[in-house]
Amino acid sequence: MKNKTEVNLMSPLTWAYIGDSVYELYIREHLVQTTNLKPHKLHIEAIKHVKAAAQAKILKELENFLTEEEKDIVRRTRNTENHHVAKNANPTDYMYATAFEGLIGYLYLSNQTERLEELLKLCI
Repeated sequence: MKNKTEVNLMSPLTWAYIGDSVYELYIREHLVQTTNLKPHKLHIEAIKHVKAAAQAKILKELENFLTEEEKDIVRRTRNTENHHVAKNANPTDYMYATAFEGLIGYLYLSNQTERLEELLKLCI
């Protein structure tokens, strides 16, 4: 983990890169702990939560719970030029999903574990 100053110097797409993994692991753990599904069904269920449209929707629902600093993190990530083309999402959903992942990654990398867990619980 790094301090906030070091994390702030990273590209927002780096935050999103790690945030994607953190969120998917959280969803997978949640499904394993709360269901009795077989691996293939777990995967199908996890996709419902981690696809771009779902993440974009979650971010919009979380907006009123975010601090000004967190809203700034979302804006920075959303506005970062991304040359990746979404294959299964519309560009707007993809942009907001990336912003959501950026927030998750930022909180994770800056060791704001308590706040990260608080927001992740709201996602379910």
